[in-house]
Amino acid sequence: MADRILMSSPDVTQSEEDAVVAAIRSGWIVPLGPDVDAFEVELADRVGVGHGVALSSGTAALHLGLLTLGVKPGDIVVTSTMTFAATTNAIMYAGADPFFIDADEATGNMDPELLRSALDELRDEGSRVGAIVPVDLLGKTVDYTAILAIAEEFGVPVLADAAESLGATHKGKAAGSFGQISAVSFNGNKVMTTSGGGMLLTDDGDIAERVRYLATQARQPVAHYEHVDVGYNYRMSNLLAALGRAQLRRLDSMLARRREMRELYKDVFREVPGVEVFGGADDAEDNAWLTSILVDRETAGWNANELSIALAADDIESRPVWKPMHLQPVFAHYRGALTGASERLFARGLTLPSGSALTETQRGRVFDSIDRFLRTR
Repeated sequence: MADRILMSSPDVTQSEEDAVVAAIRSGWIVPLGPDVDAFEVELADRVGVGHGVALSSGTAALHLGLLTLGVKPGDIVVTSTMTFAATTNAIMYAGADPFFIDADEATGNMDPELLRSALDELRDEGSRVGAIVPVDLLGKTVDYTAILAIAEEFGVPVLADAAESLGATHKGKAAGSFGQISAVSFNGNKVMTTSGGGMLLTDDGDIAERVRYLATQARQPVAHYEHVDVGYNYRMSNLLAALGRAQLRRLDSMLARRREMRELYKDVFREVPGVEVFGGADDAEDNAWLTSILVDRETAGWNANELSIALAADDIESRPVWKPMHLQPVFAHYRGALTGASERLFARGLTLPSGSALTETQRGRVFDSIDRFLRTR
């Protein structure tokens, strides 16, 4: 395992270790504490919103975000089909039904025109749409200009799933600052990590206060334990927040390393027929969390799975892009506005090692393996 090259391993240095040790020595071992408070302020400032609530996961942020927006059992939540299961799981936790919107094939993100037609259909049939949850795929933001305008037209709140896009922007505005609420993730494979964890970001102080309350077991402010709502144990540990603060200070350098890796992949595949780096022509505002390629077998003479097998033989991790939610057995019976775009991306896509912690030696191994594969084709 020590020699295995992963797609996105944690990028942790002495500064993170020092921060966690300092938090331990401070005595703040339990959830909440001064590092949690500071982390919330620092990340909210970085993103440009008024409030952050540090939580145990990005999924927790999505779940509590939906509840705080008033999503109720039986509501429909319109969301991207091309995403990780956590997005849809959070909708299920709220008791709502997902309605899947297919992808814009150039970016993999929610297609705004399909969103509009779906909202028209749902309004005409009298269904209540509790929220729209667009997902920023692989670090590229959705077209928030279009999606927020459509949401406003239909009077539906937006909870932006920015789990994968911290550090990215849309027209110069930071991912995590869109919609009534945004959710970000600090899972171990993200650009920055708190091991596990996430944060809910919002400009609405009432939303932030409500989420803090629900995330702390919905305990009333009295000396004994009093509860009038069902609560959740969703708050972040002070130790993990200390790790997150150290990571945040290094965020720009980690983003630069991932973007550099993206450019190297572009160089490698630029002259390879039938292969393109996924994400659309303009990726200047991406965070380059993960770099994927799309392979047209008819033109390239090989498919994505064949390259994946060759990389695995050299102990290098790769993986298909997300399998669309409407193809997942657990969610296949839910409705959607589908064109086949996400299915085509799933069939053609392969995600490659992209992490900022990759050493020069590891990068060399990845590119040598790809070069050997290409020379045999």
